[in-house]
Amino acid sequence: MKNLYHKPDVDGILERLEKLTPNAERQWGKMDVAQMLAHLNAFLEIPLDLSFPKRMLSGRIIGRFFKSRYVSKKRFSKNSPTGKNFIMDGQEDFEKERTKSIALVQKFYENGPEKCTRQPHQFFGKLSPDEWAIVQWKHFDHHLRQFDV
Repeated sequence: MKNLYHKPDVDGILERLEKLTPNAERQWGKMDVAQMLAHLNAFLEIPLDLSFPKRMLSGRIIGRFFKSRYVSKKRFSKNSPTGKNFIMDGQEDFEKERTKSIALVQKFYENGPEKCTRQPHQFFGKLSPDEWAIVQWKHFDHHLRQFDV
């Protein structure tokens, strides 16, 4: 499965990030391209131990039942619900967020599994470093497809 610990997969995500433009039009959803990048950055900061969102009550109760689908080969669904900590509805700076995305993806790859967080995902609970790498790749792929790159 593709993941952000596999160099060719990382390179593919980085190439797609470079192709994004500030006026890219979304294919679905509500975020504009700069908000989408800020959203991706906020989520990638978690396994890098730069952000520490609290577990959601609903996740504590039912999250583990959905985890296997989340880390599977199946793509994320369009218009899936987003945790309130990751809804970006303000004005974001495209170049700043894209530069940050590139740096965070590179840092995640360079850190490797050894430096991946041990904190639980806010909904699904405990994820291994490899699961974090799969989920992060799938999340980037999902949103880059949203903006047709």
